[in-house]
Amino acid sequence: MKLSTPKIGGTMAGAGLALFAALPAWAQDAALQAPAAAPAATVDKGDTAWMMTSTVLVLMMILPGLALFYGGLARTKNMLSVMTQIGAVAALAMLVWVMWGYTLAFGPDASDGLKPYISGLGKLFLRGVDSTSQAATFTKGVEIPEYVFICFQMTFAAITVALVLGSVVERVKFSAVMVFALVWLTITYFPIAHMVWAAGGWFFDAGALDFAGGTVVHINAGVSALVFALLLGKRIGFPTERMAPHSLTLTAVGTGLLWVGWFGFNAGSALEANGSAALAMINTFVATASGGLFWMLAERAAGHKGSALGFCSGIVAGLVAVTPAAGNSGPFGAIVLGAIASIVCFVAVTIVKPKLGYDDSLDAFGVHGIGGMVGAIGTAIVYAPALGGPGAADYDMGAKLVVQLTAVVVTILWAAVGTTIAFFIARAVTGGRVTPEVEMEGLDVGEHGERAYNY
Repeated sequence: MKLSTPKIGGTMAGAGLALFAALPAWAQDAALQAPAAAPAATVDKGDTAWMMTSTVLVLMMILPGLALFYGGLARTKNMLSVMTQIGAVAALAMLVWVMWGYTLAFGPDASDGLKPYISGLGKLFLRGVDSTSQAATFTKGVEIPEYVFICFQMTFAAITVALVLGSVVERVKFSAVMVFALVWLTITYFPIAHMVWAAGGWFFDAGALDFAGGTVVHINAGVSALVFALLLGKRIGFPTERMAPHSLTLTAVGTGLLWVGWFGFNAGSALEANGSAALAMINTFVATASGGLFWMLAERAAGHKGSALGFCSGIVAGLVAVTPAAGNSGPFGAIVLGAIASIVCFVAVTIVKPKLGYDDSLDAFGVHGIGGMVGAIGTAIVYAPALGGPGAADYDMGAKLVVQLTAVVVTILWAAVGTTIAFFIARAVTGGRVTPEVEMEGLDVGEHGERAYNY
């Protein structure tokens, strides 16, 4: 039997319609059987804008914030040298960071034996990084440009080494400061940053809580400052000669700039514009306010008047203490943490330091070192949900305290050893300390040939 063409065409058309109708069902079955493809990572413009802003805020903490804060606390004849040292070591840290610091802290994994302590050299001189590279944040599938993350972390390295100088101003050579910073960043800061903040790092994998740098920045800098001061020796005339701050006005201005910039430091460490950043923001407000007021209360309790210097010191103590807890505490836990840190730092600066007799010029250890320890250990407490913290319902405070204490002790030891090595290298190359004649004349003229003030 012979089939006609029209009949064949009709049959094919019917089959085509049936196939078209069945496609959605087949596609649905295939989707259920096949694994879903991972969403492509995209750059979030809001997060990127926030992180760029936070980076610039941290830069403001260094110049002019820390430079004015420290400079005002020094004597008139050393004001310019303090600001120059801070600016120069910060600039050096930025260059070192992009050359080898970033890869040592956050680069590709090193060998298994070194992985807990340092990263590999795969991104030496930012190899493989360009404007399309992305750095993962805490939200799956949403990232920021890697250059932004590099810049943000670069400012942390810069301010940490600058903080160390607060203990040795008015007597250390500018050349010694530069050599010290180069060595110290490499053997002290970069490894600790990796251990605490990089995946695979010792304390990162152990679950240490350090939201924005209680160990990496403040304990690290504070302990290094103390060791540096002890090795360098006391200023001529200390402690019998009066060495009062030459301008508390400048110190107060620097304090304000530090507080404002610290929102980038703390809230920016969320790496996103999200609820965690908002929590860090409110904690940076209230812990700092608590620290400033409780230092003045401590002064009154000790029989003194509440002072402007005390208020500024308390503000910094509160900022330091809340740094590791910024996103790891409820607001009321942050208030308590700021108050406790302020009182403990007050005791360290006004009672312990005079009794021990060490010359920590601007109390870098007394505020940053001690405040960082209080904050790092206290974070394990305020993290508890029963105290308003973001910890899980089954949070084990005892276990977390062990982790925090281990991180604190290792940071203290690592900073002390690294600082000692960096100091002796700097002293061998430069001599370390200025001559007595330069120290008496002042480092502004003796080291830089300029004066901060020309009357």
